[in-house]
Amino acid sequence: MVSKKVDRLAAAAARFGVLVLALPVCTALPASAQVPDVAIYTCIDAKGRKLTSDRPIPECSDREQKVLNPSGTVKGKIGPVLTAHERAEVEARERAEQEERARLAEEKRRDRALMVRYPNKDVHERERVEALNQVTLVIATGAGRIKELQEQRVVLDRELEFYQKDPSKMPPLLRRQIDENTEDLAVQQRFLADKQAEIKRVNDRFDAELARLKQLWLLQRPILTPAPKTP
Repeated sequence: MVSKKVDRLAAAAARFGVLVLALPVCTALPASAQVPDVAIYTCIDAKGRKLTSDRPIPECSDREQKVLNPSGTVKGKIGPVLTAHERAEVEARERAEQEERARLAEEKRRDRALMVRYPNKDVHERERVEALNQVTLVIATGAGRIKELQEQRVVLDRELEFYQKDPSKMPPLLRRQIDENTEDLAVQQRFLADKQAEIKRVNDRFDAELARLKQLWLLQRPILTPAPKTP
């Protein structure tokens, strides 16, 4: 049966007019042994020769090899054997391509979400106003708290005037109240500054969304074709 395998390979090679690499001679197999389907490997080597073998061809390890059925149809292909550096480059390129595909998919998902949430400019502008109103309300609350702390400080400073000549006689409670007032006022001022900066962040976000939405809305507009002129 091995000889039949070799004969089939030689016949296939002769049909394609290719050079057959030497095949090892094997001893006869028992009648019960099963010989697997023949796979024919073929390629063009560096010298321009068309080679054929029943196994991957070492002379073509640096290039693509076709795997044929005995009928001559292409069964598959095997790529060149890569060095560690080449394999690392291929893997890096594949990762970059995968990341780009993921980025584009995420961008499409965000675009769809934007269009669902903001079908037109009026809806988008209304939500901008609502978001700014919420921040403005928080700022007003923070400003009111700062005013309260400042009024408390006026009262504390009046009490402090009695101990200016001898601060060592200042009651511990008054000292603690002044320290707490100073700390609370600093916290509120930082909070207020952050909320005032948030107004800019909100406007920047809505401006960026609006720029993208204008492009998406434009794509959704129907293309109007001019009516045919009547003679």
